[in-house]
Amino acid sequence: MRLFWIWRGLLSSLFLLIGSTFIFAQDNEGYIEEFRDSKVAYSDIGFSSAPFNLSYPYSIGINKVKFKNNYQPFLGLAFAYKWFSFRFAFPVLSNARPTIDFGTTRQYNLGFDYTHKKLYFDLEFKYLLGYSIQDTYDWDSTTSVVHPNTIRPNNESSNLSINSWYFHNKHFKMNALQGKRAHFKKEVQTWYIKGTFNIFGINNNGQSILPETIQDPNNSKTSASSFSSLDIGAVPGYAYANRIKNWQFSGWIGVGAVVQAKVYTFQNNTNGYLGLAPRYDIKFITGYSNADYFIYFVTDFDNKSIRFNDLVYRQYYYSLKLVGGIRFDHPKVKLSKDKKQL
Repeated sequence: MRLFWIWRGLLSSLFLLIGSTFIFAQDNEGYIEEFRDSKVAYSDIGFSSAPFNLSYPYSIGINKVKFKNNYQPFLGLAFAYKWFSFRFAFPVLSNARPTIDFGTTRQYNLGFDYTHKKLYFDLEFKYLLGYSIQDTYDWDSTTSVVHPNTIRPNNESSNLSINSWYFHNKHFKMNALQGKRAHFKKEVQTWYIKGTFNIFGINNNGQSILPETIQDPNNSKTSASSFSSLDIGAVPGYAYANRIKNWQFSGWIGVGAVVQAKVYTFQNNTNGYLGLAPRYDIKFITGYSNADYFIYFVTDFDNKSIRFNDLVYRQYYYSLKLVGGIRFDHPKVKLSKDKKQL
């Protein structure tokens, strides 16, 4: 069932992406400068991470067990022209954190996005295999103060998100926010609403996610081998963009909630519930852009959570990236003879 939803979402978004490439915004009445007819070559370098924690009043006197993944910095090479764009990314390091303390993590990301008028859509799939439990030396005899983490190579997490944003101000365009084939010329602000659909969760290949030492024999959830959820909801928020002397800063922030169908698996038995969960929506992009080149610092934050009474699973997805590129063959501003003489 999980694979069915993943492939259905990926294929649907791919067809929508292809169809949307023939639609492009006009001059936006002086708010945005377009470079649609320019050839744009750019590169990016950064990383993404997805730590999670399981909160519960554990008998060993702690309230939260933290899981962190190792991560790989990625280098991306890309080219865009009119409706066509292409990006290829590859890791530049195997694992940035010491493997003796964080283990190794395999990570896969896949995403699509497109814009149509006041709407922006994106699809993203994330998968990570390999985590470490932080600071376990007080209750795990296999660790020490020198190497304090417990390696969990079979812990895995996955997340499929399909989102859409409606921006009330028609001049707030994602193409200009991303800054590669357009940038803003003046201040633009708007309220927005984000619709979100997610399938996400964690598991440990049929074994309990938490070590046996800290499991509660009276609560089967602490011995669960997986937690997962399907949820849908809305997140209202505020978006802002401005460009002053070629320095552009933009982003949005929102808070909302989702309706959630959540399940956990214990000894091959699956138990399901309905509930509500909070969501926030944060994105910031800032940097320098003129007609010839650009460089931006890009951040993304996303949170996921499931509450089973006293036990709460929270996961935080975030990425940090530096993006820089060159625009070729863009139209030059022609000066009159009088202006040239001046």
